[in-house]
Parts: sequence; C-alpha cells; structure tokens
Amino acid sequence: MNFLHSRTSAAGTEARAAPRRRFLQQAAGATIASASVGAPALARAETITLRVQSTWSANDIFHEYASDFAARVNVLAGGRLKIDLLPVGAVVRAFDLLDAVHKGLLDGGHGLVAYWYGKNSATALWGSGPAYGMDANMVLAWHYYGGGRQLLEEIYKELDLDVVSLLYGPMPTQPLGWFKKAPAAPADFKGLRYRTVGLAVAVMAELGATVNPLPGTEIVPAMERGLIDGAEFNNVSSDRALGLAEAAKVCMLQSYHQASEQFEILFNRSKYAALPADLKAAIDVSVQASSAEMSWKAIERYSRDYAELRSQDKVEFRKTPSSILRAQLEAWDRVVARKSEENPMFKRVLDSMREFAARAGRWQYDTTVDNAAAFNRYFAASTSTGKA
Repeated sequence: MNFLHSRTSAAGTEARAAPRRRFLQQAAGATIASASVGAPALARAETITLRVQSTWSANDIFHEYASDFAARVNVLAGGRLKIDLLPVGAVVRAFDLLDAVHKGLLDGGHGLVAYWYGKNSATALWGSGPAYGMDANMVLAWHYYGGGRQLLEEIYKELDLDVVSLLYGPMPTQPLGWFKKAPAAPADFKGLRYRTVGLAVAVMAELGATVNPLPGTEIVPAMERGLIDGAEFNNVSSDRALGLAEAAKVCMLQSYHQASEQFEILFNRSKYAALPADLKAAIDVSVQASSAEMSWKAIERYSRDYAELRSQDKVEFRKTPSSILRAQLEAWDRVVARKSEENPMFKRVLDSMREFAARAGRWQYDTTVDNAAAFNRYFAASTSTGKA
C-alpha cells in the first residue's frame, strides 16, 4: 500500500467513524443524565427482606454455616436484599421446615434433603448410604451435572411443593456414633438402641438395632437416662456442642450410613421468582462461594475439635471395624432393593447416581494418590492412638 492510498483510506475511515463517535457521546450523556435523575429513586428503594430459618440451634456450627451464607448474600446484594436468619424453633420445628417454606410461613430455610424422607423415600439418597463410592463433593457434582437436580425438582413438583432447592456444602463422612459400649462386630447391633435419621434408620434396623430418630437436642438426655445405647449426629464439632462427649466416651469413626451428605437451601418459589435477576444471581454466587468456604472451615474446626476431644475430654476414638462396614453395605443393598420396588422414583434416582458414579468414581480413584500413606510417613508415629 502506498502513502497516498494510506492517507486516503485513513480519511475515509475517519469520516465513517465521526457519526459513530457522536452517537456514543450522546448515549453516554443520556446515561449520565438518566443515572442522575434515577439516583434518588434508587436511594429510596426499600430493602427486600427474606425470613429464613435453619434447622439448627444457634450454637451449632451448622447454623454458623447458614449465617455465613446469609452474610454473603447481604454483601453481594449491596443492601437491596437481606436474609434475616432465624434458628430452629423460631417459627417451626426442624422437620416442618419444608412445609413452612412451601406455605409462605417462611421465605426460606436451611436444612437437609434427607429430612424429607417421610414425604418421598428417594430424598434420602441425597445423603444416606454409600452413594456407590462417591464422596459428598462427587454427589454434588452428580446433582448439578448428572441429572440429580432435575430429579429432585420433579420430586418436589409431584409433592406439590412450591419451593426452589439449592444444594451446597459437601459434608465429611459422618461417624458411626457415640457408644457407652462400642460394638466390635455386626452381631453387637442386635437389640442395640440407636439414634439416627432418614434411610439410615432402615439400614441400622436391618443390622438388628432398635432405632429411634430423635431430634438432635434430645440425644444426650436420652443417653443419660439410658433410653438409648448409642447415637450419631453428624460431626465432632456439632457432637461436642450437643454434649455427646459427656454422655459417652467412645466414638466410632467411619461409616456408610451417611457418608456423603450436603446442605439444602430452600426458598418459597413465588418469593424467589419475584426477585430481580441480579439478586437471584447474588444468591446463586453465594451458594457456590459458601460451598467452598464451608469445606475449608469444616477442616479447620473439625480437626481442632477432634484434637481437643482427644486431649481434653479424653474421648476414645476407634475406627469402625471392617466387618461392620461390610455388614452396612450388605444391609444397604437389601434396603434399596425393597425401596426400589416400592417407589419408582427411588429407583430412578438410584440408577442416575450409579451411572454417574461408574464414570466419576473410576476417574477419581484411578487418579487420586493415597494421601494417607504420605500423612502416615510424617505423622502417624507421633499422633496415632492405635485405634483411630
């Protein structure tokens, strides 16, 4: 290209660009003017407040997780949306939360999908059982990318429940529980009076236990009065807050009864639908961010409480014997076979999980190195009790 042609082309380009620049300048001026006019209106806009109740007492770390989520929403919404979080019992009992959100008695809730086992047994699969070898984070992957979310929405629709469900917060494997006399073999569950909830009730009953699905706050009084012989709740921090270390001094670690659970955030569908798109986005981002943050906080807090329960409270932690773990899997297979015959949706959820786990589990366990081997190389000699 010669110099003259270059100058000519440049002039033509400049001529064509001038009207566009004028248009952009006029648009920018109009936007600034509009913003100036609208500013007082925005300042006067009322904050949308949503009353959300958790299924946890105010001193439980689970309620703290719920508070973390609410605080994150309040910040991201820039004052236009406020989550007013209440502890369990402020409006309804824990197991009444779903109906309260559906009816609009509450705008939202924080709990567990497995709590709705009595409405449809398939909901227990979001938490109870071995999940075909998937951990809680893999179950969340199945939920959001493997069809689980659509199945849960279908369950709620069939139940005529006007709610929006958002899952987050992968939980570590829950202990088998606290015992005054720890079971050493599957036969020790015959006649054992034991507390658990959801589908785990059927699994432990299959082993011969007499199961009582007590609310969390009633566990310790029942153990102290000799009404139950053993109980599980969720994690060492929550267990410590409940006072389980005062009722029993042996805690059995590792179990398949609830190995991969997660939290559920519920909103009344009408209230949620009425929110502007950017506030829905603030909730969605808060769910994802809170899921990661909860995982990190759990490692910090659970490990600290675990160490203090061992050193200060003199709790004896034992690894659940392999024979009991195998018996749990065998019991699980019998329970889900029956439930699949009784409830077609149960089988659909189970089949969906199995299909996802076959692929994701193969990748997970072929790829992940044995981190316990590295840990034991550096720490086992100085930290192990020889039991857990």
